[in-house]
Amino acid sequence: MEDIKAIDIMNYPPQVKECVNYNFNEYEEWLHMAKTTFKAMLPMGRFPETAEELEKHKYLYGTMFYPYETVADLVSAMDEIGYEKICICAVKMWSLRSHRFVWDFTVDQVQEIVEKSNNRVIGAAGYNPFDIEGSLREIERAVKEYDFKFVYFHTMSFGLAPNDKRFYPLYAKCNELNIPVSVQVGHSAEPMPSALGNPMYMDEIAITFPNLKINLSHTGWPWFREWCDLVWKHPNVYGDISAYMPKSLEPYQIKFMFSGRGRNKVMWGTNGIGLARGKKELMEMEAKEEAKKRILRDNAIQFLGLGE
Repeated sequence: MEDIKAIDIMNYPPQVKECVNYNFNEYEEWLHMAKTTFKAMLPMGRFPETAEELEKHKYLYGTMFYPYETVADLVSAMDEIGYEKICICAVKMWSLRSHRFVWDFTVDQVQEIVEKSNNRVIGAAGYNPFDIEGSLREIERAVKEYDFKFVYFHTMSFGLAPNDKRFYPLYAKCNELNIPVSVQVGHSAEPMPSALGNPMYMDEIAITFPNLKINLSHTGWPWFREWCDLVWKHPNVYGDISAYMPKSLEPYQIKFMFSGRGRNKVMWGTNGIGLARGKKELMEMEAKEEAKKRILRDNAIQFLGLGE
């Protein structure tokens, strides 16, 4: 099978050390994950820090936890592994425990990566519901000055459901600017209230804003059937499978994304945990080449309006 030049719909600034030198061990949320989600990879209960640890865990190279040194290194890896574009998002994530930002990246930080990549990187803005006016100004500047293509926002970290009134200004602004929104749905691997990630919260939003393209990021697990339902039900709703390896997805969801019901709406994303493995797994799965091409690139082109 001929290689498919993928588009990664979901990645973050710590992927490149040159532009964002971020220490995951400074935040309780990531240390929690090091002891749970990534326990098998990180037996010391934290992320690599010393030269010896970095060498020992170099198999993590290409992840946010072991970033590329420069944007040029990232682009070189994209060429080698087979990626046309990567979306990097200026995410805002709040800590409900320590009451500070876990992630508070700016559109200017992302734009630096975009420019150094010679536009191989696509910029996405973030949203802070605690600063609605400031966020809306930054989103408008990101779109009009930097040509960012969408907004990714994280509801659970703020302790808010995505149909909370504080997110409606975001939906209205994106609708006005004719750009999509992407929201994390499903459980939270960090110590955040997972119930707020039920995809069904977005049913109301999709109905209220029928012309706003919406991406339900992170598979919706454990509510994967609800995720599939909304992607199938609403013409303006898409879904990505970022943060999970394709072969580990539930059989119901795998069947959905390769079938006529889902293959034109499901997108690929790495969530910053490595460009190679997930794409390789998807390419090896039993499915028609056209379905794999839709998931790896064509649906993202459609969602982002890149062909317009």
